[in-house]
Amino acid sequence: MRKKLSEMSLEELWQLFPIFLKEHQPCWKEWYLEEERFLKNAFSQVERINHVGSTAINSICAKPIIDILVEVPNGSNLPYYRSLIENNGYICMSQSADRISFNKGYTEDGFAERVFHLHLRYYGDNDELYFRDYLNEHSDVASEYEKMKLKLWKEYEYNRDGYTNAKTEFVKKHTEKARMLYGNRY
Repeated sequence: MRKKLSEMSLEELWQLFPIFLKEHQPCWKEWYLEEERFLKNAFSQVERINHVGSTAINSICAKPIIDILVEVPNGSNLPYYRSLIENNGYICMSQSADRISFNKGYTEDGFAERVFHLHLRYYGDNDELYFRDYLNEHSDVASEYEKMKLKLWKEYEYNRDGYTNAKTEFVKKHTEKARMLYGNRY
């Protein structure tokens, strides 16, 4: 009998769901828009829903996982939203006092055709928007980011935390530049 995802160790999950990158796919925007409509129908109150992450950057390779940032009103009851999101097919990956992350499209057989990561945050906790727009508007920086990701891919293929941590300084540096450039855009 096969283990359920909830029974697997982190190492087993990383083996089942390795990091892999694909050329940018036009369908990613369509998948996001379909999921955004679904989420808007499921939620009564959200401040903003956005496509973030590398699949939202038009010119670079990405893990074929659609990252969605959902901002809810400040002071909202996050456990209420957690329950609502889980009742709509998502699995909670992690939770802190002011952030909850979910996924959808992970199965005991590996990735489904469409995979989503949903990041639930309070309104204004949205650095991902700055980074996304900065890379979409600065193709040289996007290209540098893509080269770094391609280099890190095989090194961290079975270690998602290591892969993310190895990109952190780059993301932080360019997010700060974007905040300076864009001000209070969001």
